[in-house]
Amino acid sequence: MRTAAERLFAPGDGALPPALAGREPEQAVLSRCLGDLAGGRSPPHNVVLIGPRGNGKTALLGWFEEACRQASVQVVRVVPSRVRTERALCDILLPANPLMRLMPKKWSVGGVGKAEWEATDAVARDWVQRLNRRCRRTPVAVLVDEAHTLDLQVGQILLNVSQEVRAKAPFALVLAGTPGLLAHLSKMNASFWDRLGEGLLGIGLLSDAAAREALVEPLREQKVCIDDAALDSVIEQSQRYAYFVQLWGQALWNQRLATGATRLTPDHVAAALPAVEMRTTEYYQRRYRELEASDLLPAAVAVAALFQSRDATATDAQINAALAVSGTDAAAQLAAREQLHRLGYIWCPPGQLPPVVWSAGIPSLTQFVRHQAGST
Repeated sequence: MRTAAERLFAPGDGALPPALAGREPEQAVLSRCLGDLAGGRSPPHNVVLIGPRGNGKTALLGWFEEACRQASVQVVRVVPSRVRTERALCDILLPANPLMRLMPKKWSVGGVGKAEWEATDAVARDWVQRLNRRCRRTPVAVLVDEAHTLDLQVGQILLNVSQEVRAKAPFALVLAGTPGLLAHLSKMNASFWDRLGEGLLGIGLLSDAAAREALVEPLREQKVCIDDAALDSVIEQSQRYAYFVQLWGQALWNQRLATGATRLTPDHVAAALPAVEMRTTEYYQRRYRELEASDLLPAAVAVAALFQSRDATATDAQINAALAVSGTDAAAQLAAREQLHRLGYIWCPPGQLPPVVWSAGIPSLTQFVRHQAGST
C-alpha cells in the first residue's frame, strides 16, 4: 500500500486534493450554509453545484462534508445508484426507523408545494415529522453527488422533504451534477432551484493562478520546487482542467520519487508526458464513444472548430451557425446544443446575462474529437 507521500495528488477518484485551489467563492457559500446549520437554523437556500465532469465538484462536496463533521453537523450521503425507491431514501434519512414496517410499498408525491403533498398518506407525514425531530436534535446536511442521475420520483420526494423540513429544523440539501442537472430538476416539478441566488454555483475550469497553486503548494510542502518553464508547460497542457492538473501533479511526483530530485525541470515534464498522455487519451476516447453513442458526434465536430484555442469562447449565434452546417433544422440544432451542454462538452455557466458566452468543457477534448472524426 502506498503512503500519503507516495500518492501526493488525487487524479480521478473524487478524493480531496492536497490543495483545493480556486474554489474559494464556492467554499464561502457553503461555509455560510454551514454556519447557519451549526447555529441551529436552516440556511436561506439549498445549494446546487453544476459543471462538466472532472472539475472538482465531488472534491468540493468532500471538503464540505469534513467541515460539517468538524462543526458537529450530521452528514447524509445519498448515492443515486443505491437509492431507487422511496423506501431506500427513507432508510438513509431515518436509519433503523421502525416506521418502515408500516410504510406502504408506494406513495405518490406531487410537485413541490402542491396540494398532493399536503394530502399524502399519514405515514409519509409522520416520516417528515420524525426527520424534523432528528434535525432539531442535530443539524443535518444531505449531500447528493451525480444528482443528474437521481431517480425522478425519489428526487421529487427529496425536494419536498427538503422544503418542509428546512422550514422547521436545521436542514440543508446540497446537489452536485453535470450541467444537465437543472433540466433534470425541472422534470421533478421543482421550481425552488431557480430561486437559489448564490446557492446556484457553476464549477468550470480553474483560473491560471488556481491551477498553478494546485500544483505548486503540495510540492512545496514536500520541499520540492518546479521551474517556471516546467510549470508553464504543465499548465498549458493541463488546460486548467482540474482532473488533468491532478494527473500532471501525480506524474511529476512520480518523477520526483524515481529520481530524488528536489527541483522539477522541463526534463521531468518530458519524462512524465507519456504517462499523462496515456491517461488523457483513454479519457478522450471514452468521451468520444459517449458522443458517438448519443448520436452527437456530427454536432460535436461542428462546434469543435470554434474552440481551437484554450480560452476561446462562442456566442449562441456562433454555436447555432456551426450546427447549421450539418443541415438539420433549427429545432434539431437547439436540441443538439442542449445535449452537448448537458454532457459538459460545451459549457455555459449559470447566471450569465445576454449575450450568453459558451466555452469548451475541455478545450483539448474538442480538438481530439475533431481530429479523431477526421481520421475515421
